[in-house]
Amino acid sequence: MPIRPDTSFTGYFNSERRRQFYEGHRSLALTMILIVFLSPFAGLYVANLFGAVIGVLLSFVAYYVTPCIWQKAGG
Repeated sequence: MPIRPDTSFTGYFNSERRRQFYEGHRSLALTMILIVFLSPFAGLYVANLFGAVIGVLLSFVAYYVTPCIWQKAGG
């Protein structure tokens, strides 16, 4: 019998839950890979070193928050 998934916001910080989400949504996982790797370079291009730091922070936030937003939106 499958375990009922934790749908709370803190449940998405569980690495196993996040892995299952990204394995089930391959196209979204590829998009997140592009965002995580390209946003620091985009920030560097736009606003030098400070932009690169902001790009790194935003990419990590997007990686962790996307599964929660996707599930809440009904995707």
